[in-house]
Amino acid sequence: MTCKICSSRINLFQRAIILNKYNVDYFKCDRCGFIQTEKPYWINEAYQNSINISDTGIITRNICLSKQTAVIIYFFFNKNAIFLDFAGGYGILTRLMRDIGFDFYWYDLYSKNLFARGFEYAESIKDIELITAFECIEHFVEPLIEIEKMTKITKSILFTTELIPASNPKPEEWWYYGLEHGQHVCLYTKKSLEYIAQKFKLQLLSYGSIHLLTDKYINQNYFTLLIKFAKYIAPVIVSRNMKSKIHSDMELIRSRK
Repeated sequence: MTCKICSSRINLFQRAIILNKYNVDYFKCDRCGFIQTEKPYWINEAYQNSINISDTGIITRNICLSKQTAVIIYFFFNKNAIFLDFAGGYGILTRLMRDIGFDFYWYDLYSKNLFARGFEYAESIKDIELITAFECIEHFVEPLIEIEKMTKITKSILFTTELIPASNPKPEEWWYYGLEHGQHVCLYTKKSLEYIAQKFKLQLLSYGSIHLLTDKYINQNYFTLLIKFAKYIAPVIVSRNMKSKIHSDMELIRSRK
């Protein structure tokens, strides 16, 4: 087996019990530090519930990410363009972003759209400015294939994933392996993300668990500053200068009936 990111040699790293019943091998790349499971034969079972029951932070996370996304778009991108939330779950983020005033659409192969109905993405929607892909690249069985699909839509992808700590914890020592739900089949290091950026000829910017791949030049220090203070900047600057789509979306939905 070879690394799904840099094609280098991988070695058996650890074994762990997934979904309380499957004994699964984890492999680690010698070169970029990327960790991948063996072929995830349990994946259909893992997605019987698209949002796992242990994801107690789903609401707080989406509120926080909506503010961070808002400031990144407002200061670095065309705020009046069209945006796509890839693997958008229940549609929480899409609805929050539209509430702020951004023209967001929802897409998810596994989850039901509950909160952003009427704003599902279709291939007929063109000129996507930026894709958000929060808490999903660790789910990709073939990450480069999925990322390539996104780069064909846009060259700017804002995503989150927790990076493997320098201590290289075993599966039972780090919650992000997600052993109880079995959906996290890939785990990344900063170096592995740099390989992805290099492959697609994009700039990588990172701060904590939030990352941006883009063909635009963006200053890393400015990016970090905006993420750090997004909770203050978003309501004071962004929301005051954007026109919420709450009412216009209601009218649009009514007009379709």
